[in-house]
Amino acid sequence: MRVLTTIDEVRAARGAFPGLGLVPTMGFLHEGHLSLVSRAKAECGAVAVSIFVNPTQFGPNEDLARYPRDLPRDLAFLQAGGVDAVFTPSPSEIYPAGFATRIEVGAVAEPLEGASRPGHFAGVATVVAKLFNIVQPTRAYFGQKDAQQCVVIRRMTRDLDLPVEIVVAPTVREADGLALSSRNAYLEPAQRAVAPVLFRALSDARLRFEAGERNAEALRAIIREVIAREPGVDIDYVSVADPETLRELDSVGTVGLASLAARIGKTRLIDNVLLGGAAPDVRAATT
Repeated sequence: MRVLTTIDEVRAARGAFPGLGLVPTMGFLHEGHLSLVSRAKAECGAVAVSIFVNPTQFGPNEDLARYPRDLPRDLAFLQAGGVDAVFTPSPSEIYPAGFATRIEVGAVAEPLEGASRPGHFAGVATVVAKLFNIVQPTRAYFGQKDAQQCVVIRRMTRDLDLPVEIVVAPTVREADGLALSSRNAYLEPAQRAVAPVLFRALSDARLRFEAGERNAEALRAIIREVIAREPGVDIDYVSVADPETLRELDSVGTVGLASLAARIGKTRLIDNVLLGGAAPDVRAATT
């Protein structure tokens, strides 16, 4: 496994891999990341992983300084996973002095996470575009847990004619349903015990949808009601939207996206489920 820290090193190494899958990450890796690595390896023959805590996607009062980091652990994890190359740039490598360009993706970046975290998706789109240009993957792999991010990246890739296929894999969950996330490390034991309520609420809405409920506000109400029964969870938003445009729905047709963000203590978590036509979530191999 080659560990590369500069753009020049990545470009020099790129020719060794005719097909290359890229898994962009911010590190502190878990089984969800490894599932993306395994799929990329199987489908592309070679896989590169980027580890970069991107400062431009964090707001001024967010957790950039305390975001969990453990590069030696991550590299050992990726070595065991058969990764071919890891790109671990410094902030100054990605954003050199005088850097001034950013990518605004438009309407799909405005609601939900975009409304709660102004500027977040400009930071995401810009760094992902840079990674695509640097690594030049044939495919890039993302998790369904970050559903809006996937929509934003697909839109950016189409609009800018980037020659990268975007692959979205099912959310990987703990045995109790909690979506794997690096931020789960922030949860204290009592908070961790509460956290599965998020998936439970989404699952109840999905069950009601499968039973015939199509009123989107009724589905939102189910999610809110389940969460309200669990003390210590503060809802940021609950959404039932079109999975492509992210516009809120009045009535769900054949498919919709139920999503939410909530705080448990100081930890902000997101989750979602597809309503109709959904690939099943995946349970983590280790918990």
